[in-house]
Amino acid sequence: MVKVHHNTGMDPLQPLLGTTLMLMAHPDDEIIICGALMQHMQTAVVVFATDGAPRHQNFWKQYPSRQAYADVRREEARQALALAGAQPLFLADRVPGGIADQELFRNLPAAVAAVEQIVDEVQPQAILAPAYEGGHPDHDAACFIASVVGRRRRVAVWESPLYHRRADGTFAMQTFPHLSGAEVDLAVPGEALAIKTRMFAAYRSQNLVLEQFHPERETFRPVFAYDFTRPPLPGKLNYELWQWTMTGLEVSAAFAAYLETAARGASPSQ
Repeated sequence: MVKVHHNTGMDPLQPLLGTTLMLMAHPDDEIIICGALMQHMQTAVVVFATDGAPRHQNFWKQYPSRQAYADVRREEARQALALAGAQPLFLADRVPGGIADQELFRNLPAAVAAVEQIVDEVQPQAILAPAYEGGHPDHDAACFIASVVGRRRRVAVWESPLYHRRADGTFAMQTFPHLSGAEVDLAVPGEALAIKTRMFAAYRSQNLVLEQFHPERETFRPVFAYDFTRPPLPGKLNYELWQWTMTGLEVSAAFAAYLETAARGASPSQ
């Protein structure tokens, strides 16, 4: 058994403290993942890959329409990131029609092309994304896109966990399913925690979700060498247990199809 020692403090996180592009699936992911760390970045740019509004009405029934809910989440993102001096960008402004919540894996060619364009414009030293852990298909797709774009543009990619299910079906929050030995745990003290707490509060539409997380800590590591052609974990994934319409096999098959098309030298959009 390998004993893993977690690094702590800011020194191991220097690769993320210059110009960092945070590729997040939804407005609010960034606060959980790196609401404190982004306060230390020289230039913090957050790219939201989806509009944060699923198509099923159960997710937005208290709003007049799906688009109204998406608009609320966009405005909350602007307010939250202003507290940390971070810049929000939205793929919906670059992908015709945008990308609905839960559908990022169905829109890989357009999403990858848009993120590549943003990377070319921003010229980040690093990309930070959610981990590949089967919690939400959009989180997994964001990790996949970051890995593809980082490899193509020769930009370092880091990751951070949000949530997944353990083998016994219980929730695991903000911890990697498997450790690589390169994890960096960041405690969030004092003023940084106060700002992060205010950022949490800016996401008024997500109060019931955000209260499950722990703002006082953040965890990072260089992205693991995942096999994206397979589901991230054995057994039932979190969104499968939630009985959403997609499966881990379907999501990983979309990743595999994209990689296969790219390997043939054809445009993945063809």
